[in-house]
Amino acid sequence: MAYVEAAVRRGQLIRAARSVLARTGVAKTSLRAVATEAGVPLGTLQYVFPGKELLLRAVIEDVVDEIAEVLRALADAEHGLEHAIRTALTSFWTQLVDEQHWGDQLMQYELTVYSLRAAGQEELARWQYERYANVIAEWCQLAANNAGETCRVPFGQLARIILAGIDGLILQHVCDPNQTRSRENLDALIDSFVSLTRA
Repeated sequence: MAYVEAAVRRGQLIRAARSVLARTGVAKTSLRAVATEAGVPLGTLQYVFPGKELLLRAVIEDVVDEIAEVLRALADAEHGLEHAIRTALTSFWTQLVDEQHWGDQLMQYELTVYSLRAAGQEELARWQYERYANVIAEWCQLAANNAGETCRVPFGQLARIILAGIDGLILQHVCDPNQTRSRENLDALIDSFVSLTRA
């Protein structure tokens, strides 16, 4: 087997784990299944990730980083706070919450619950939501500052409310998918977020 740099191999294994997790769930994901998905011997996987917990932690960190970057990239901070909220959340829904990504959404919820239940992993769930909230607060504040606007509630509070609303709507959509209804609910939710910002 050709030599692969450690960082490249680690990324390859995390991608394989994400694929298996999205397809089969946390409970049914084994190191052997991930090694097979990655096309490497089990020993190679265990050299990089000696246990399932370490692999799942790496996956959680990778998923959070990816979503944080998507949120950051989608936020148009040049046209005011309302525009930033509307464009970012609508684009986020289009890119990450359509029918093709249900496995990814379920995987994220499972990983959050896993980290809350697994001894020594509890801080991962807190870090996950703090990271999301911080990214949202950053682009909300940047958009408001760029437009010379003020926000009626603190940006940290606004971000946590946005996160809670979107998270709930995603879970509802995954449980009972209806694109038209979910889009209508998303629009109503965005209106409520925007109303919170107005003095």
